[in-house]
Amino acid sequence: MKKIQVVIVDDERAAREEIKRALQPYTDYTVAGEAKNVSAALELIREMQPDLLFLDVQMPGASGFDLLASLPEVPDVIFTTAYDAYAVKAFDNNALDYLLKPFRSERFAQAMDKHRNKCMERAALAGNNLADKQLFIKEGDQCFFLKQGEIYLIESVDNYARIHFQGKQVLIKTSLNQLESRLDPSSFFRINRSQIIHARYITRITTIDGGRLQLTIHDSIQVEVSSRQSVKFKQWNNI
Repeated sequence: MKKIQVVIVDDERAAREEIKRALQPYTDYTVAGEAKNVSAALELIREMQPDLLFLDVQMPGASGFDLLASLPEVPDVIFTTAYDAYAVKAFDNNALDYLLKPFRSERFAQAMDKHRNKCMERAALAGNNLADKQLFIKEGDQCFFLKQGEIYLIESVDNYARIHFQGKQVLIKTSLNQLESRLDPSSFFRINRSQIIHARYITRITTIDGGRLQLTIHDSIQVEVSSRQSVKFKQWNNI
């Protein structure tokens, strides 16, 4: 059975050692690596592609939130922090769990139980598009772990991208091109210079002037596909 790969990111050596000791009874988990800052963590995560990340929130130079926002795909995350305000913010925005330093063994066990349960749920949904990978989105002081399957529309707004999901909108400072490179190309389609849609949310396709297409997404939002992209969209969907 393949072991669950873990990466630990914390600027304090003692904190990293504490997590490694706490993980010893969990023989189905293995520590694939550790890092003490964001730059080292980025390289390590890209190389190891871990399943679970123990991540300190506050570190010199850049925060744990900054690290997650830089990743094209975000693994499961358990935050570790000495600052309760940061932990609550992370937890309220759909983090798997958080541990306040110094943590008790029973609290660590609770976090690990949550991760094992999530792994079982993911295995049960294997092959289902709903069980897709997540993005980490930061808007001001708000942070979101967002499954790609929850996004139905992304729009370019000057130097920002507006993401529509679950009836909500967040505005993040990134280009549409940068965000597009992080999305699943089998699900998302660039319909024009300023909009990307998730094909699963299309409820109606209408032909308009010049053979261009108009799409209705999420039952009520109408968007127009450019002439060039209309041709590509028809090929993409075998229309």
